[in-house]
Amino acid sequence: MERVDYRFDITCDFGSFRDLQRHRMLTLDWQRLGIKHGYTTPGVLAEVGRVPEWDSAMERAAGLNANLMDQFGADVAQYAVPFGYRIRFVMQMNAREAFHLLELRTARAGHPDYRRVCQEIHRLIREKAGHRAIADAMKFVDYEEYELERIDSERRADERNSNGQT
Repeated sequence: MERVDYRFDITCDFGSFRDLQRHRMLTLDWQRLGIKHGYTTPGVLAEVGRVPEWDSAMERAAGLNANLMDQFGADVAQYAVPFGYRIRFVMQMNAREAFHLLELRTARAGHPDYRRVCQEIHRLIREKAGHRAIADAMKFVDYEEYELERIDSERRADERNSNGQT
């Protein structure tokens, strides 16, 4: 598990990147946050007919980013980029680290966007790297799709809070 290494070139929304970045057991190298890779649009916005407002807000943020880039440079301009914009990064890990990351981040309570990234990593380990035995040993990688992923954990937290527990 320690001698098998994986390296993935990933582009996903910045919010998902930040969740994946929290794992201390792997190595990440990322590009500066910007607008060149475009942005994601949550499906729920289409369901409620709000995509034009979303696009408008993202375009205004891109304009502010460009203005800040011209005036203050790329380091400052990053602060005007919403989490829906995509970032490109490289994630490197060994098989042990992959177990931890993929089984944890594909769990039902995980956000659908980073769950999809981790599901794709698992698929690539199995199919592209050909490490079927390693991929098959990851028994808790979850490929199911859930509505209201976090609702059960939020309800349990509310119940604990109402009972005076923390």
